[in-house]
Amino acid sequence: MLVKINPINPQERLIQIVLEVLKRGGIVVYPTDTNYGIGCDIMNQKAIERIYQIKQRNKNKPFSFICSGLKNISHYAKVSNYAYKTMKRLLPGPYTFILTGSKLVPKIMLTKRKTAGIRVPDNKICLTLVEELGNPIITTSATRPDGTILNDASLIYDFFKKQVDIVIDGSIVPGKPSSVISLINDEPEVLREGLGDVSSFE
Repeated sequence: MLVKINPINPQERLIQIVLEVLKRGGIVVYPTDTNYGIGCDIMNQKAIERIYQIKQRNKNKPFSFICSGLKNISHYAKVSNYAYKTMKRLLPGPYTFILTGSKLVPKIMLTKRKTAGIRVPDNKICLTLVEELGNPIITTSATRPDGTILNDASLIYDFFKKQVDIVIDGSIVPGKPSSVISLINDEPEVLREGLGDVSSFE
């Protein structure tokens, strides 16, 4: 199913349709402030495994996930004063922060070092979904197996329609990845330079 949702003022009725899909363990494609993401409820192990199959990804490489804001992040990660101040300055925005995961995060979502990648994108549609679901949702770019980024919902629908349950058309997105910054031990390290400005960490 392809659903067109207003990116500035998401229609509640359509958000509810997507939420029903997420609650029953479905896979959703949704817009962010970087790429379109493929996601599911972080608490649904079967759905997570389906996304690993879609992405043909090794299970030793956990996916990042989206929280609705800083308060939400503190449930799923250990947030020091430094990390809080840093994230408060930059979020919501095109960043993925690597933090030590809390006990609430399913093991499949953590690296061997118990770290997790967390995003709060500047996109009303995905933040509304996370808020109303009450759990974070997984985020991994809607790319073809060869790595080609698809930033148009109709192209994504044509490519993924047999593998996912619903594709949200929330207009064109930049089609570039987020910047990834590790905040482990309060020692910031830029792991990938993407859309988010990383000059303050250099």
